[in-house]
Amino acid sequence: MDAIAGYLKKHAEALVKDIGIEAAAEISGKSKATLGRYYSDAPEHADRFMPVDTVARLEQAARYPHVTAALAELRGITLSHDSARRNAQPGGVNADVVRLAQRFAQLMAEYHQSIEDGVISVNESKRLLRETVELQQVLLDIKLHLELESGPRA
Repeated sequence: MDAIAGYLKKHAEALVKDIGIEAAAEISGKSKATLGRYYSDAPEHADRFMPVDTVARLEQAARYPHVTAALAELRGITLSHDSARRNAQPGGVNADVVRLAQRFAQLMAEYHQSIEDGVISVNESKRLLRETVELQQVLLDIKLHLELESGPRA
């Protein structure tokens, strides 16, 4: 299996686990076994991928668009996620910079804890990835606030 296939399967799995296998099966109309085949790395399932309509249905119920974000990352595109976030605060660039510092501190704390034993485990890697995505979101908020404050482009 090539790197792109493995990457997409990993994010399909994250999408299903975000919702829960039971709920994902109900929402998608697919069996739990079928959903499992979409992210299985077994050689016999190497060419099986989640259909786009299934991804769309599951991402509506998920907390994060895992597969869409993975596809965007493969193309070097950054998504702007617009739903309400627990750490979002009203305000402008100054409030965003404070949030940026807090998020960066959280990422460094996670990294320090993860690297203590000299090895970053899969779970630690997932926590670091979540913090990195949160940090990226704050950077997007700063960008949007700067664009708003600078007025329309000529």
